[in-house]
Amino acid sequence: MACRTCIIIGVVAVVAGAGIAGWQINAQPTQPAAAPAVPAVPVVATKVQVSDMPIVKTGLGTVVAYNTVAVHAQVTGTIEKVGFIEGQEVHPGSLIVQLDPRPYQAMLQQAEANLARDQAHLTNAQANLARYVPLQKNGFATEQQVSDQTASVAEQQAAVVADKAAIDNAQTQLSYTTITSPIDGVTGILGVDIGNIVQPTDTKPIVTITQIQPISVVFTLPQNDVPAVLAAMAKGPLQAIAYSQDASKELATGTLLLVNNMISPTSGTVDLKATFPNQGRMLWPGEYVTVRLVLEVRHNALSVPLTALQQGQNGSLVFVVGPDDTVQTRAVSVAETLNGRALIDQGLQAGDTVVTAGQYRLNEGTKVVLVAPNDPHLQTSTPATQGMLQ
Repeated sequence: MACRTCIIIGVVAVVAGAGIAGWQINAQPTQPAAAPAVPAVPVVATKVQVSDMPIVKTGLGTVVAYNTVAVHAQVTGTIEKVGFIEGQEVHPGSLIVQLDPRPYQAMLQQAEANLARDQAHLTNAQANLARYVPLQKNGFATEQQVSDQTASVAEQQAAVVADKAAIDNAQTQLSYTTITSPIDGVTGILGVDIGNIVQPTDTKPIVTITQIQPISVVFTLPQNDVPAVLAAMAKGPLQAIAYSQDASKELATGTLLLVNNMISPTSGTVDLKATFPNQGRMLWPGEYVTVRLVLEVRHNALSVPLTALQQGQNGSLVFVVGPDDTVQTRAVSVAETLNGRALIDQGLQAGDTVVTAGQYRLNEGTKVVLVAPNDPHLQTSTPATQGMLQ
């Protein structure tokens, strides 16, 4: 009995000890689990660029030939010869077409014959007058005879003058049978073939010649740009640069000629005209182009890629990377955008580093790591948040 009692007491003691140990374990305070580290967000960034940057106004325009001549006949005639090849460059005096000159040569010969006849009559009338004057003094000729002969001389003199005018007219008409180019330019498509009769009343030109060196571009700007353009013109000539219609390729450089003297009341725009030497013939009449008018060049200007700009509730802003690799939002004032870059008036300094890709995951104070633009961990857009920040 005594041993059995001892066993029971031992079991109770073990159970009690286990309970006390369990209570002690449960009574110990639990340590909070450490928060997982937030990984840095991969972004692409670049330094603010300091360079000379032009201030420009951009408008759409049309190339206009400096001079255009629609060649018509000034006399009626049959085309005997064409002196050019379609699309050929011609110069003042270059033969365009030759009309049959024979009818006008005959008119000239007739006028010359009339002149010779009337000059002979004039010579005879003058000789008779020279005989009548001394005869009148000696009483052998009457005053009436002298007066009549004097009138005959005057009549023949007038006839000679008329004949000379007729010759001049016939020579002019004959010269019209040889049609030449009045300007430097390029010929278009021939409108009338050899053998056809042309006349001054024809509405269709024989050919159209357009001058392309130099050449002009007429383009438009909003009326709000007029004061700035006029102020810049007062300081000197303004450079105009013509680009392809999509502004992807530079075509030619010229000079602003004028600002039109009236703003369109319907569109609120004004026409401007610029001239271009067009030495490379990159501009062609009727072509649509984009024109950038350079008002000034701003030296040591600050600019960033357009991809750095984000739109907030109060305007444009950028993410600036600090020395501790965290980002802060910075409101900026954009003067203009050109060639994929934005000219910054206020908000940035030289040496600042701005994020150009990966902004959608950023907030004030976010830790970032700079990566290359082609890094596979870089995510640059999300439909819900790209470009708009609260």
